Amino acid sequence: MPTLRLFNTLGRQLQDFVPLVPGKVGFYGCGPTVYDYAHLGNMRPYVLHDILVRSLRYLGYEVTHVMNITDVGHLSGDSDLGEDKMLKRAEERGKSVYEIAEFYTAAFFRDTERLGVARPSVVCKATEHVADMIALIKRIEAKGYTYSAGGNLYFDVTKFPSYGELALLKLDELKAGARVEVDPNKRNPADFALWFTKSKFGNQAMVWDSPWGRGYPGWHIECSAMSMRYLGEQFDIHAGGVDHIPIHHTNEIAQSEAATGKKWVNYWVHNEFLNFGKLKMAKSSGEFLTLQSLVDKGYDPLDYRYFLLGAHYRSQLAFSWESLDSARSARRSLLDRVLALAEKGHAAPIASIGPAARARLESFVAAMAEDLATPRALAELWGALRDPELPAPEALALALEMDGILGLGLAGARRAEAAAVDPELAAWIEGLVAERAAAKKAKDFARADAIRAELAAKGVVLADGAGGTAWKLA
Repeated sequence: MPTLRLFNTLGRQLQDFVPLVPGKVGFYGCGPTVYDYAHLGNMRPYVLHDILVRSLRYLGYEVTHVMNITDVGHLSGDSDLGEDKMLKRAEERGKSVYEIAEFYTAAFFRDTERLGVARPSVVCKATEHVADMIALIKRIEAKGYTYSAGGNLYFDVTKFPSYGELALLKLDELKAGARVEVDPNKRNPADFALWFTKSKFGNQAMVWDSPWGRGYPGWHIECSAMSMRYLGEQFDIHAGGVDHIPIHHTNEIAQSEAATGKKWVNYWVHNEFLNFGKLKMAKSSGEFLTLQSLVDKGYDPLDYRYFLLGAHYRSQLAFSWESLDSARSARRSLLDRVLALAEKGHAAPIASIGPAARARLESFVAAMAEDLATPRALAELWGALRDPELPAPEALALALEMDGILGLGLAGARRAEAAAVDPELAAWIEGLVAERAAAKKAKDFARADAIRAELAAKGVVLADGAGGTAWKLA
């Protein structure tokens, strides 16, 4: 297997990946703030995280993937003075903040599942780990990095010499109000709150007892405390969007390393924005698209995944309906090619493929190992499917093996046909296909043959294979 190389934001260069513990990877990816539906831009990092985890596991690593759920309303952005978006949403809907958090957490996981994103090894909620946050703040305080002002406890960034290294910031050049809203309690504009007892929120719904008074944690302490809880004081990879680099991730590093006196994370992986028109897609803009928006327009969620994989994760990506149409057409063509191969027979065992197929697989794996180069990997997949010299069983084996990393649903090739026809007709066909499978299992071959004839009369062609029965319209 090739050596995985990742672009490390800390140092701004491609580096060979060397885990802290041979054969094992500790990976933390920033999760959602659950006060609204996730928009399409929010989904880009989770597809990246999924691709990274799939690639690591394919390369033989045992991966522990941890993701947080920010279900504390005021913890909704980099600024210590931001709007309590969860409380606002709760008031609009006549629900409690906890009900709002549960509703949008469930919605988030429905979307990621539809995108083919595997659930992380550990999903941890901020509200269930406040004790861990308090314990970590106490360690930071004991090391002398904090001060109290206006009822709140702050981290003094001037006491952390390497502050801003991740974002290439120079502390003495930071101006008040340039990065965050001015807080009169702060000694320095870049200082950040570890614990609030006083803020602009009047009747805060979520508060806890602490050594500094009844209140709630600052946003940045959440990820540090929970990652350490499940991955230890040092781990391999931390990932998130580029918008987290200058403040959130910079502050996470400062507070974590201040507490432990050790380097916290070795590799930082950041995805670029998804742009909608000329603007970054963001909920604050008042106009954003959700995954359901695409489904309502007839797209398969995996069409959007294909669209994302068509660009490197470190490149800004412009969304347009034309681009999404192209992605849908391309994925349907992939599915059709896989279906045609499946009709010719079973996939060959991947261990038995010939030299030509093996070379194509090695090129694919090399592309993924070179900083997750998904556009190159897609090109290798297309090359395998278009190669007239490859036997059908080997081409099919390659497609399914590659899709184990790409996650485009190629094993369910019949879905391409389902997506192309009226939903009610597709549901009727799928129902009969399932009934036929049950009849065959019960050795009721007369019923199975009758169903095949009934479908054939409607122009539906069946192909039985190792993965089940595929169908298409004649």
